[in-house]
Amino acid sequence: MSAVASTALVVRPVASKKDLKAFIELPFRLHSGTVWVPPLRIERRIFLSKKQNPFFTHGEAEYFLAERDGAVVGRITAQIDRAFNEFQKNTWGMFGFLEFVDDQEVFDALIKAAGDWLRERGRERMVGPMDFQMNNESGVLIEGYEIPPMLLQPWHPPYYREKVEAAGLTKAMDLLMWNLSVDDKANVHPAIFEAAKNAETEHGLHLEKMTRRSLSKDYKGPFRELFNAAWSRNWGFVPYSDADIKSLAEETQLVYTKEWLMKAVDKDGEVVGMAITIPDLNQVLRKMNGKLFPTGIFHFLFGRRKINRIRVGFLGVQPDRQHTGAAALLYAEHFEAAQRTAVTDGEMGWILETNKAMNWAMQGMNGKVVKRYRVYEQVLQEGVEPLPAPIPWDAA
Repeated sequence: MSAVASTALVVRPVASKKDLKAFIELPFRLHSGTVWVPPLRIERRIFLSKKQNPFFTHGEAEYFLAERDGAVVGRITAQIDRAFNEFQKNTWGMFGFLEFVDDQEVFDALIKAAGDWLRERGRERMVGPMDFQMNNESGVLIEGYEIPPMLLQPWHPPYYREKVEAAGLTKAMDLLMWNLSVDDKANVHPAIFEAAKNAETEHGLHLEKMTRRSLSKDYKGPFRELFNAAWSRNWGFVPYSDADIKSLAEETQLVYTKEWLMKAVDKDGEVVGMAITIPDLNQVLRKMNGKLFPTGIFHFLFGRRKINRIRVGFLGVQPDRQHTGAAALLYAEHFEAAQRTAVTDGEMGWILETNKAMNWAMQGMNGKVVKRYRVYEQVLQEGVEPLPAPIPWDAA
């Protein structure tokens, strides 16, 4: 593929281990001194490995670097997820891992390279950013710049939004993060606790906590079933493959805590609802600067005791059991568990801006939207119409 060039600016594919290292290192340089939290470099290498990331069992991607006079000034990926295209019956392509200096020319060249790669492969539109899939880090941060990102959340300075929109990309969907003070039961709408009580007394549901031993089985069975059933109509949904589930279960083992991984189970032992909540490991990673050694491993092992925030990454109920109050039972247990731990608050999401039920529930628990991420689109082929404008939950 020919390089995209403008004077001394060149965009080219990642072609070596040295290039991949530069790709990984760019945000460390761009965001030093901000609230951005450095990921572990070794985790990024594994995640970007086309041999180790399960995404590549059903997808393909190209990685690009932007350079000016030999210095890396931007990066982007272009990817095609065949599982997403097959499920959604479309020919979308995606872009992701977006990082660049404050320069419109750099972003324009990056997005052109990604768009050209996807257009050559017959994609009708390009949507993103997303780090391979919507289930990973997604969107450009457009609200909440001053708040440190939680685990698996991106962070961007304000100029990212400015440059993306100046290039003509348009909004496809906003993703919301709600802050919840889980140690503050007094301001939660009483209907939440009433519904939780009815779930037990009228519908025979009870709570069970997941164990380390059961985690793999829980993910392969009820979690996968719940995710595919409860989320399948959501915008941007793609079902988990066997390889995706195996990888996700292994990752959850690293952040496992018994208090926050829970199931709502009926009298016959069937799992009707589930919550996957994880400690905000970013509170520890912040002190490690992307390195496990020589001292990072000690922060990782012992700093976890001081974590006081959580992220509710998944909370779902079987569609035919949503009338049972299973979701309320799971919500209520988060407030109860906070009384037994050092956790004071956390964030729920992301939640699609169009998801009226979930956003209403967050409001009922005295939650506040503290971060907003925007997913953009660019039409790649003539005759293709832009996506319809989403209707926010509070305007529906």
